[in-house]
Amino acid sequence: MDPKDKVVIVTGASSGIGEATARQFGRAGAKVVLAARRVDKLQTVAQEIEAFGTGAEVHVVAADLSKLEDIQSLVAQTLAKFGRIDILVNNAGFGRLDWLENLDPIKDIAAQIDVNLMGVIQTTRQVLPVMIKQRGGAIINMCSMAGLVGTPTYTIYAASKHGVHGFSEALRREVKPWGIDVSMVYPGGVKTEFSSHAGIKRKTNAKTPNFMLLTADQVGSAVVALARHPRAMWILPWLWTPGVWMNRFVNWLVDYTTITRFTIPEREDELKAK
Repeated sequence: MDPKDKVVIVTGASSGIGEATARQFGRAGAKVVLAARRVDKLQTVAQEIEAFGTGAEVHVVAADLSKLEDIQSLVAQTLAKFGRIDILVNNAGFGRLDWLENLDPIKDIAAQIDVNLMGVIQTTRQVLPVMIKQRGGAIINMCSMAGLVGTPTYTIYAASKHGVHGFSEALRREVKPWGIDVSMVYPGGVKTEFSSHAGIKRKTNAKTPNFMLLTADQVGSAVVALARHPRAMWILPWLWTPGVWMNRFVNWLVDYTTITRFTIPEREDELKAK
């Protein structure tokens, strides 16, 4: 569909990929609903979109995606303002990356599952009856390479994103007869606030090579492209695709390489102490 004049909800729109995605829809002339907890940042993004001069309309909604009542309010406010919902971008999420035994059971484990997975499920559940009634819509779920390949210190984040993958795949086959498309985006490393909030500690300095790092705008452009031309999955950048296939078909090799080159060097002191 052409995003112009379409009603789009973008969750996690106060920064990073969500903010960039909202801007891209604004440039396309959409009616964009910005949802996140940080209202001041949402209002700044809204002002920037309105200044594009594309005819885009913007509505700001304070929402904590771990709370069902906030999600219900988000959908109700969107319908009260615009009367329909054409595109849902489930982007809100965060990571806490550490060895599993170091993660706090509530702040790190339960919170990640609540926002990254349950937030996606519950938001989609609230929007779906609207799209079914309209006989059309697009749901775009921000997954991650962690939703296809699990790596050390990503246990809970990967679990949440694997959950989004399974949810999206099943939902796509469930709602297509209603004219609703479900797409998944799988970015690798992206230059956002993610790393600064994730608590990453690396002795090996292992990180995504610079030539494979994406900008938030690149991912946002891909999301708008999926609204125009839906497809089931989009791995960004495509250079990660061979790694996904290796993880599926030669899992033992990925295990060996990851354990010997990352896990053991990172945990060397602990292993020696035991």
